[in-house]
Amino acid sequence: MPLPPLTIYRHDRRKRALITLAGAIDLDTVPLVRASLERCLRDGIRTIDVDLTLVTFCDCSGLNAFLHASQRITAAGGTLRLHHPPRTLVVMLDIAGCELLLLGVPFGQLSPPPGYTPVTTAPVPPHRSVPPVPVLSGGAV
Repeated sequence: MPLPPLTIYRHDRRKRALITLAGAIDLDTVPLVRASLERCLRDGIRTIDVDLTLVTFCDCSGLNAFLHASQRITAAGGTLRLHHPPRTLVVMLDIAGCELLLLGVPFGQLSPPPGYTPVTTAPVPPHRSVPPVPVLSGGAV
């Protein structure tokens, strides 16, 4: 049985969530990303870290979803930070001039992608290792 094109894991810690995405973010799977980030807001989460280490591809629909979520989360008094984005997303963020808005300090013990220099070196509290449980997976909702 083939793996779904995108799997989303969520781990909450008080008012903070770590969302781990695995697979490809494109027009077919971006509704899962949007739904996951919106669910965090509805649940009262205001600090959202998105680990993209396992993302194999992200197109402009993914960039749009992250920018839209960042606006909504910021308006609600929170922050959205992307960690370890795939090269395609790094290039799009650079071209759009919004890499400072989304790229944050690596979460916990995650290491940055090759060639990535963090904008800030503010310490981030360590994150307990908890086995991930899929929240959403599969195709478009």
